[in-house]
Amino acid sequence: MTNYRAADSKREEFRKYLEKAGVLDALTKVLVGLYEEPEKPNNALDFLKQHLGASGPETADVEALKQEVTELRQKVEQLSEDNTDLKAKLQQYEPPSDEQALDS
Repeated sequence: MTNYRAADSKREEFRKYLEKAGVLDALTKVLVGLYEEPEKPNNALDFLKQHLGASGPETADVEALKQEVTELRQKVEQLSEDNTDLKAKLQQYEPPSDEQALDS
């Protein structure tokens, strides 16, 4: 009988922990959302993951970040080309160094 009470006590302690952390509320909201869904999804676990935020960042955020990465890569490429061009122009105006003069 004491083992039963100890197990009940541990369960009650765990339930209080989950309630305090907001886990019970979050699970309840997601399960109610699934229950109220007019067309049940084929994969209920994916629905839970998506609505609990366990599936990762929002698709819109990912798309925006991908776009930003693409734009920044293009900018880096353009700046690298500009840098190469400017170095070439600078070489035209600098006097030859001692090593270059000896090579001639």
